[in-house]
Amino acid sequence: MEFRRLGRSGLNISEISYGNWLTHGSQVEEEQATACVHAALDAGITTFDTADVYANTKAEEVLGRALKGQRRESLEIFTKVFWPTGPGGPNDKGLGRKHIVESINGSLKRLQTDYVDLYQAHRFDRTVPLEETMLAFADLVRQGKVLYIGVSEWNAEQIARGAALARELNVPFISNQPQYSMLWRVIEPQVVPTSEREGISQIVWSPIAQGVLTGKYLPGQPVPEGSRATDANGSKFISRFLKDDVLEKVQKLKPLAEEAGLSLAQLAVAWVLQNPNVASAIIGASRPEQVHENVKAAGVKLEAELLEKIDEVLGDSVETDPRLTVTP
Repeated sequence: MEFRRLGRSGLNISEISYGNWLTHGSQVEEEQATACVHAALDAGITTFDTADVYANTKAEEVLGRALKGQRRESLEIFTKVFWPTGPGGPNDKGLGRKHIVESINGSLKRLQTDYVDLYQAHRFDRTVPLEETMLAFADLVRQGKVLYIGVSEWNAEQIARGAALARELNVPFISNQPQYSMLWRVIEPQVVPTSEREGISQIVWSPIAQGVLTGKYLPGQPVPEGSRATDANGSKFISRFLKDDVLEKVQKLKPLAEEAGLSLAQLAVAWVLQNPNVASAIIGASRPEQVHENVKAAGVKLEAELLEKIDEVLGDSVETDPRLTVTP
């Protein structure tokens, strides 16, 4: 496993991180989820990403139990706050001070830890003054419950505003967690340049485009049973890629992957890691074998000629419009 610095900070994280968005507490039985976490640890992954909203807090509980007994100082545990949790009361969502403070306390109990390495605003909250949100995060840093702060799916202007407040409050705002893949590059025009100026790295989710870049979805064929496309939560994200013209181009990537000695999934994960502003690519898994397969993308250097061929194959199937970084 290779490691990279997260933003302009002293925190090292594994360039492949393990996330449990659609698996733990819902799709996968706990025994299998624990096996996947242990496979990640065996592969050298030290960075684990979750959120309170995943399976309505159950994913954090599963991850906390799976990591029990590990040396806490050897792990980087990330979680997030914003989406509704619990019974869905008026203060059970958003980035107001009350919800942030109560959410971190709940997350720490479920994760069985005294602190999280990174606490992330899961989306931008237009209903709450950003000053209130950032001050609440700053207080958690001062209390030692949070070491660093980050965000997820914020656009460039929101990141710049948050970074300015973080400087005033003297707290380490070091990351953004966006969707990013060969097919979905909306962060490249604005978010990445702004992040580079502000000392912020990307921790990217869905580097294999919800499984489309594994090549298992075939043009003109029904989606495989039990795949992400049949999941109630995952299907809305993958549907934009399930077009025959896109799937045909993905199949044409197979020879390029073979040329590089990689599977299609490994090529996809390695591709996002070629961006110097990306500190880590989040992988998920429902089976330990998937973890062992995808971590082989760590440390892979793709030649410029191969990157150009990928662009030629995908052509206009690549989405780059920065306006598609949509927040509620």
